[in-house]
Parts: sequence; structure tokens; C-alpha cells
Amino acid sequence: MSIQVQDISKNYGAQKALDGVNFEIKKGEITGFLGPNGAGKSTLMKILTTLLKPTSGKAIVTGFSVEDSSPNVQQNVGYLAENNPLYPDMYVREYLKLMANLSKAPAQRIDTVIEMTGLTQEISKKIKQLSKGYKQRVGLAAALLHDPEVLILDEPTTGLDPNQLRDIRQLIRTIGKDKTVLLSTHVMQEVEAMCDRVIIINKGKIVADRNLKELTEAADQLIEVEFDYRVEEVALKKLPYVESIKNTKGFVYEITFNTSKDMRPALFDFAHDNGLKTLQLNRKNLTLEQLFHELTSN
Repeated sequence: MSIQVQDISKNYGAQKALDGVNFEIKKGEITGFLGPNGAGKSTLMKILTTLLKPTSGKAIVTGFSVEDSSPNVQQNVGYLAENNPLYPDMYVREYLKLMANLSKAPAQRIDTVIEMTGLTQEISKKIKQLSKGYKQRVGLAAALLHDPEVLILDEPTTGLDPNQLRDIRQLIRTIGKDKTVLLSTHVMQEVEAMCDRVIIINKGKIVADRNLKELTEAADQLIEVEFDYRVEEVALKKLPYVESIKNTKGFVYEITFNTSKDMRPALFDFAHDNGLKTLQLNRKNLTLEQLFHELTSN
């Protein structure tokens, strides 16, 4: 395993930022770390990068304890912080040379990461002259200089315009082919665009840890049905596995069933038995956004 988090808790006085967090990430996985603001995402990432110590529990990154072997962890982890601290008056190559010296990376690695992150045309510019998207590329390049096994990215797409978003997403997907990536965000679309696994945290606790495909194909199903006449919800609630009913407009209803069994035939039979016609009957996958809301709204 590239990352092992074992019963990690972190307290700030009386406030518990993390509460018994457990998960593992295999080598080569791109994992989205999703949660509301203040859920504990940044705190855990700082623990994994040795910037913070846990109150209890332990974390192991590439076989090394973040508390007992922090220099080894730092050699194997690249970190892009949420605020991406840069020196705006330095030239791109100048800044990367400085960071290479600090991380003891070989000089030839600078050209490698410049090409990898698409910075070739920008190396003669000062960092303050770059767009937000290219500043993020500089941060990624710096995180990759020492060729780490694990890349930890805290809100890497915040503030980017749609074109910059597309470019950074593609870059992260490319990097993820060779490295383990843990990507923190509170934007569901970023997880869907870049990750194949999602961990959802809420109030310091893990509330979901699943393959993204499995999460979006969970047992619950949403069916949109339109009848030719209004139906009392109490009648629809008599159908098996009904979890919730919403009258969206007119005679259109969205019904959530807690089963993987296709419930459209049951709705068709319901209409027939009650002298109704079904004008439309569509099965819709629950979106990651809907699932996220269900898991974090309490």
C-alpha cells in the first residue's frame, strides 16, 4: 500500500478535526478526497505530508511512519498546498532550480518536469506574470521535482477558468498513470473528471470509501414517472422499496427506491391497476452530488 491511515484522530483543543479515520490507497490509484468545508480534508493531508502530527493513530506512507520517519516520507511525497505558495518575482526556471536544490533533486530533473507540466513556453517569465492555471502547473512541477511515489494535492483546481480546469485535469490524469494521487476537493465534478475512487469525509469521519463506479451505481435508484393524472403520494408509498417521493411538476414524480432491482415494471403495473397511463418512465442514476448530499447533510 502507498498510503495507510490507521485510526487517525486530530484534536485542536476541544475541537475534534479528525475522528478515528481509516483507509488505504494502493499504488497507482487516483483517489478523490471529498467533503464539505471544514470536514478535515486539509488536516489529514497535512498529517500525511508530516506538517502536522496526529493526536492519536498512525499513518504510513510508502512504508514509512509519518511520525517516526518523516524525512523518508518527505522524500517520497510531493505536495501541492491549497494556497500554492510561490515566489512571484522569480522566473519559472529560477524558482524550480531553487526547489530542486532544497529537495536535493538532480538538475536534469528540472527540464523533465517543465516538459511534463507544459511549462516550456513559460520558463522565461516571472511567476507573477503567469495565469492562475500556469501557476498551478509551477506548483505541480515543484511537487514532482524529486520524483515522488505519492502526490498529494489540496484543492488544485480552485479559482481556475474552464479551459484551465480542463488542462489541469488532463495533467493530473497523466501524472496519475505512474504515481499514487490523493486529491482533495469539495467539488464533485472534479472527482468525476479525474478519479476512479472516492473517499467522503464529514465532520472528521469517513462516511464512504468506494470505487467511484460502485458509488454512482449504488443500490438506490431514481425513477422519473409521468402519469396522465395526479396521484396521491400515499398510494405510491405502498410500492415496495420506496424511499422517497417528490412531485417535481404537474403529474411528474421522482421516486427513489432502495433496491438495485429495476422498479419500472412495478410502476407500469401500478398505473395499469389504477386506471392511469404512463406518459414517461425513466430510470436515472443517482448523481455523485445527490449521494454526497445524502451522506453529509446531517
